[in-house]
Amino acid sequence: MEIKVIDKLNPKNWIGEVVVGKTNKYDKYNFKCENEELLVLIESRKVVVAIDKLDCDNAKIAAYKITKAIKKYADSFGVKLPKTKNKDIIQNFIEGLILGDYEFDKYKSTKANHIKKVEIASSIKISDIIHKAQITAQSICFTRDIVNSMPDEIYPAVMAQYAKKIAKENGYECKIYDEKYLKKEGYNAFYSVAKASVHTPRLIHLIHKPKKAKKRVVIIGKGLTYDSGGLSLKPADFMVTMKSDKAGASAVLGIMNALKKLNIDVEVHGIIGAAENMIGADAYKPDDILVAKNGKTIEVRNTDAEGRLVLADCLCYAQENIKDFDYIFDFATLTGACVVALGEYTSGVMGFNEELKDLVVKTSHKSAELYAPLPFNRYLPKLLKSSIADICNIASSRYGGAITAGLFLSEFLQPANKDKWVHLDIAGPAFVEKEWGYNSHGASGAGVGMMLRLLESLS
Repeated sequence: MEIKVIDKLNPKNWIGEVVVGKTNKYDKYNFKCENEELLVLIESRKVVVAIDKLDCDNAKIAAYKITKAIKKYADSFGVKLPKTKNKDIIQNFIEGLILGDYEFDKYKSTKANHIKKVEIASSIKISDIIHKAQITAQSICFTRDIVNSMPDEIYPAVMAQYAKKIAKENGYECKIYDEKYLKKEGYNAFYSVAKASVHTPRLIHLIHKPKKAKKRVVIIGKGLTYDSGGLSLKPADFMVTMKSDKAGASAVLGIMNALKKLNIDVEVHGIIGAAENMIGADAYKPDDILVAKNGKTIEVRNTDAEGRLVLADCLCYAQENIKDFDYIFDFATLTGACVVALGEYTSGVMGFNEELKDLVVKTSHKSAELYAPLPFNRYLPKLLKSSIADICNIASSRYGGAITAGLFLSEFLQPANKDKWVHLDIAGPAFVEKEWGYNSHGASGAGVGMMLRLLESLS
């Protein structure tokens, strides 16, 4: 999509308009100006979207709706930039225009129509903001495509190919490790999850290293390219959409793909634990005792609590191989319990550093994503105790499952790194089977926009 800034809109083109607050301008069409209300005037070649106030969320959603509506009738249109000098609102508005054009039609015989050009009428210079918005939105769409793709097409070796391609295009260092490395080096929790699949696992490490980096940050993504539940097999209905269990890893790929293009002066290490959790003669079992890389023993009571096992070893890998990092974040579609706690549209934020968690939440407002903190407490770790190992991979209570999963991960942090870590459970918004906000059916690219803005704030 080409985005061009102009002084005045061409009245002969389709035009998108955002109405902020109440107006009687469209009373004859029974347009009530309710928030997110859409009016399509075919004869006038105009689309109007109402919002109750101008903020990042509303700007992004309104722009999305404009593009979505107009693309049914034309392949180009004009829109007037809402009256604001707030760069975050402007960027979200432009991202919304681009995301409204997103269609996942890879497996359809009839392909979607796309918008070729958008003209934005603006009295202020926004070229830099347009560049950021385009890179961010493209990275979100790139992430969505990976998540939406079927599991027989995207498996661990393919995730590694994506990483290599990103490294080549951006001049990054890229390290890929297979199942032989995992077994030899003692990453037994990760290895055990993957060993029943015909698709062997990959531990992926991408490195963006600017010459004058101001911070060093680690981002880790859960990459279960498919999760059957293992021997603790999921019910059939719950198995559908499990291609989305790679959303955390896909977000890491999307983030890494944008860093160089955005000139973000932060050293970023993107680590992905890519595996399939399948059934088979060699599947790991409930009652197994696994030894993670840091020597901690884990009693397996449910093989469907597998993502935390992969992430545990990825945390160990990061701490052993990356020295003096400032922050470490992990993205994971980790628990259905997080969806129960916060709903489908909000990601859970967990950790020990209140200021760092607050930074994530505040940054999420700038990206029009929803994040909410889930608190640790002194009682919940007791639920992970095992009588025969150092820790159990599931809690003894069904309640607070998102938090106990986060606490499980914290057991694989070195004491000095606990205040540097934030766990982000994106199980809710990463994949939803209906259109919502500025997201089409399927993958949302959760985490990409927020983390790019957070990293930019550190540079």
